[in-house]
Amino acid sequence: MIDGSNLLEALRPDDRALIAPNLTACDYKAGQVLQEPGDRVEHCFFPRHGAVGSFTVPLDCGVSVETVMIGREGALGGIVSHGDAPAYARASVMHEGTFLRISLPDLERAKEQSISIRYLFSRYADCLMAQVFQSIACNAIHTIEQRAAKWLCAAVERTGRNSITMTQEQLASMMGIGRSYASRVIQRLKRDGLLETRRGGLEVLDAERLGGRACTCNQHVRQHFQTVLAGVYPQT
Repeated sequence: MIDGSNLLEALRPDDRALIAPNLTACDYKAGQVLQEPGDRVEHCFFPRHGAVGSFTVPLDCGVSVETVMIGREGALGGIVSHGDAPAYARASVMHEGTFLRISLPDLERAKEQSISIRYLFSRYADCLMAQVFQSIACNAIHTIEQRAAKWLCAAVERTGRNSITMTQEQLASMMGIGRSYASRVIQRLKRDGLLETRRGGLEVLDAERLGGRACTCNQHVRQHFQTVLAGVYPQT
């Protein structure tokens, strides 16, 4: 049941036995919302294989800006929180696939029975915070092209595919930029043979060269994962 989730696969066999019976495999489509800001957090979701989720923050202007992308290396929901805490960000499905869902009471019971489960998930929370910190720095300093290339490379890493379910309009919204800016960047990447557009998505033609146009933020996050949770971050 836990195969396809790098984070759950990092658990010891006896810890897996505490969690696996309470997991439910759920198939979600791109765009489905798992929780809204202010919702009572009742479940934790572990993306499996190429499924990808994200946390976005809806702003007063009507735009929702992505703060972090989460694939099989992580989880969405109350993985380390205790008690009844409301959601702050919107958790949604970015790339369709299977998510392993567990209720927070079941997760809390497993953590109470095993300090190593608490330890692993606390270390993941550290990695998640590192992603948020890096995202803030990236948005403040790097160019739109660098950020777009970084985002596309991160999506390829997590899905394991070069085909990304994301329109130019959605990419612009997720990055918090105007559609015209996103369109110009996409056209440059297409012109240089790195990317192609298709109905409802984008196709990365040369991930290695695209990575050369990106900032180094993904590498910094990957290095932190390797230090804190070796082997969990998706391998390219």
